[in-house]
Amino acid sequence: MRTAIVHYWLVGMRGGEKVLEGLCELYPDADIFTHVVVPEAISPRLAEHTIRTSFIANLPRAHVMYKKYLPLMPLALEHLDLRDYDLIISSESGPAKGIIPPPGALHVCYCHSPMRYIWNMYHDYRASAGRITRLSMPFMAHYLRNWDQTSAARVDKFVANSRNVADRIRKYYRRDAAVVHPPVDVDAFSAVPAPEVGDHYLMVGELVRYKRPDLAVSAFNATGRKLVVIGGGEMLSELRGLAGPNVEIMGPQPFEVLRFHYAHCRALIFPGEEDFGIVPVEAMASGRPVIAYDRGGATETVVDGSTGVLFQEQTVEGLNAAVERLEASVFDPAQIAFHARQFSRSQFKQQMQDAVRAAFATQRGEREAYAVAPARPRLRAAGELPPFAVEAQAGLSPRAARS
Repeated sequence: MRTAIVHYWLVGMRGGEKVLEGLCELYPDADIFTHVVVPEAISPRLAEHTIRTSFIANLPRAHVMYKKYLPLMPLALEHLDLRDYDLIISSESGPAKGIIPPPGALHVCYCHSPMRYIWNMYHDYRASAGRITRLSMPFMAHYLRNWDQTSAARVDKFVANSRNVADRIRKYYRRDAAVVHPPVDVDAFSAVPAPEVGDHYLMVGELVRYKRPDLAVSAFNATGRKLVVIGGGEMLSELRGLAGPNVEIMGPQPFEVLRFHYAHCRALIFPGEEDFGIVPVEAMASGRPVIAYDRGGATETVVDGSTGVLFQEQTVEGLNAAVERLEASVFDPAQIAFHARQFSRSQFKQQMQDAVRAAFATQRGEREAYAVAPARPRLRAAGELPPFAVEAQAGLSPRAARS
């Protein structure tokens, strides 16, 4: 069975690329198709595969300006030649599922989210965009929404990374989706003895607006508690200007530094709404509780009062009230780490394999049902009389004619 995996772009190793690694472990001979790739920015595991790019990769400065070419990506996807493949798995968050699958192939879409910038977060993205982008977005988004809904019909089976995303798929595409949580390398993290846990809190992730790092910094500025922020992104300089003396903005850090802070922090702060959220699971795999906004994927990973604290209002007061509640609670690191294991890489691979097998079984059943379906009534030739007219001409009733 020849397998193709279609991923939106390969310019770094974030959550979507970790899922792609898991898919590549399941299908080690798969070819990868993407719009643009930065070879030095991907893992050796992905680099082992044959990687083919769309024509977007040949456009000027595509490796850094790929998002500017978003309106061309539907056309680029439909130009990809996938005739030689039996199984196609699209990894969807940016445009990826809109390929044209061959008639006999199975197309499974693992959906991180329907494109946020044209659906659930359209108004947020437009409000923070530059003047020219803000003016052009309504026209571009309208075109992309129509194409996005149409291309959903090319998918045989949707798999969502969370119940939260499955609800969006049902809302925007009118399709049901199985839920398979993303793979988390829980074995890479471990807890430390209680005396080694520090007094600082931790926030980890790309520093972009929808993740609300500004809320975390402002909340800890107000109380004077220690906060360490790890990650890079468009808000890095802004946050360094906002941070008080009790807040350390470390920027991007190597894995060993991240692993250390996960294990030694008082708790992880997760103030944004995510589709799923791998970072809270990594913190819990390190035995540390999580303070998370009670929306999105965090509601499926953080158990309020057991592995962390959920807060309802995305405000400084709401977050600090959750910190006070956590300070007054006792959490069992072993129980937290055990809870995180249900999101392991092995669980992902088993559940994803089951989902693909079920999709193949459904496809096979539909083909068999079609093959044994009754033939449609024969079309009469021009001038040929229907049976009841022949009977009438012979002066027979329908019953007499049949006898």
